[in-house]
Amino acid sequence: MIYFIYLVMFYFSIIVFLRISYPELRWNWNLEKDKKLNFPKNFFWGTATASHQVEGNCKNNNWHNWENNFNSDGQPRIKDNQKAGLACDHWNRFKDDVALLKELGVSHYRLSLEWSKIETKKNKFNEDALNHYSEVIDFLLENNIVPYVTLHHFTNPTWFDELGSFEKEKNIDFFINFCELVFNRYSDKVSNWCTINEPEVYSVMGYFSGIFPPGKKDAQLSAEVQKNLLIAHTKVYYKLKSLPNGKKCKIGIVKNVMQFDPSRRWHLLDWLACRITDTVYNKMSLSYLKYGKIKINIPFLINIDYTNKDAVGATDFFGLNYYSHVHLKFQFDKHEFFTNTYPENDIMTDMPYTIYPEGLYRALRRVKSINKPIIITENGIADSKDDRRGLFIKRYIYAVNKAIEDDIDVRGYFYWSLMDNFEWAEGYDMKFGLYEVDFKTQERKLREGSKEFIKIINESK
Repeated sequence: MIYFIYLVMFYFSIIVFLRISYPELRWNWNLEKDKKLNFPKNFFWGTATASHQVEGNCKNNNWHNWENNFNSDGQPRIKDNQKAGLACDHWNRFKDDVALLKELGVSHYRLSLEWSKIETKKNKFNEDALNHYSEVIDFLLENNIVPYVTLHHFTNPTWFDELGSFEKEKNIDFFINFCELVFNRYSDKVSNWCTINEPEVYSVMGYFSGIFPPGKKDAQLSAEVQKNLLIAHTKVYYKLKSLPNGKKCKIGIVKNVMQFDPSRRWHLLDWLACRITDTVYNKMSLSYLKYGKIKINIPFLINIDYTNKDAVGATDFFGLNYYSHVHLKFQFDKHEFFTNTYPENDIMTDMPYTIYPEGLYRALRRVKSINKPIIITENGIADSKDDRRGLFIKRYIYAVNKAIEDDIDVRGYFYWSLMDNFEWAEGYDMKFGLYEVDFKTQERKLREGSKEFIKIINESK
């Protein structure tokens, strides 16, 4: 009996320690709502898109192939069998869309280069596509909009996928060659470059949950792919730095940071699920960038031990993507050992995510340890009714301001997204855009909730 009592006491001492060490931050918004925002003079505002989601006619990449095939059960890969297709026709309408940027009052625009349009086959480059992106960049600069160019945002050329893409470390050289080509082409005009967008999302969604291409469910392979993407970032960073204009350009990685909080704060297995998930999703990349090490040993799931000291400091800025946190509830399932739950009183977005701006503040505090300037490269809400967007913008930008006041070096904020787009596995159902898009007519219309963003920008000047 005494041993049972000791065991119970030990259990609850661990729970108390965890609850104190990892609090779930919550602000009193009745007290916080009227506080004035003050941003540094050099702080910038922007918005963002990704090529496959907005350009249209991306027919030579892994996502096009994914959208046009079915799973083993004969079900469509994308919700309701939707396809990107013409998307927002941003490829042809970019000048009109730059006018939207001007209307917002932003000074920066984050865009991606569609690798599959530029390198149509291995070592075969499309001069028309290269000239197109040159025209886009020139037009942005003519309108005093600073471009932030992303080199990889989830999509691979079909030929690269057929070689095994980032499943094989040797294939990184193909990506380096592409990056070198476009950097040499545009670096006299573009000073800010993002190498890899969300390596953890690409690897987890594509190789663990199987929701993204190639639709595999292999924890070890998922971790290997993420490792290879981090290696790719490091190699691209040093390659670009060695090229003409390299030293004057800022080159960084973009990572999604998410908190994993226990659904039941008294349940040790919920805490365990959070720690395991955080290790793969967050710690893997952060440890690599900070220490040059990846060391994960999760029995029956993942075993990786990799060291690359060149990774330490190999980023000029940290691009932080943030949307929400997740509450995990442990379940006895070998592959999916947890399920997501949502607090009863939280305001939900359409994704569904909870509106939790405290999480952005927590993420900023966490990545501060990388000791690099931080840029919010994505932050936005899916809100088809447009009844939460204004609140979302106000509260999340408040969190950014609070972090700056607490001496965290945040240089800029990109809202996701400029306009409604093809939201990957969710198709066109998720309305993230500051501008609503009628996909039949391609008409863009500023949402009422987006005016809060314009107001904050104007007040910060």
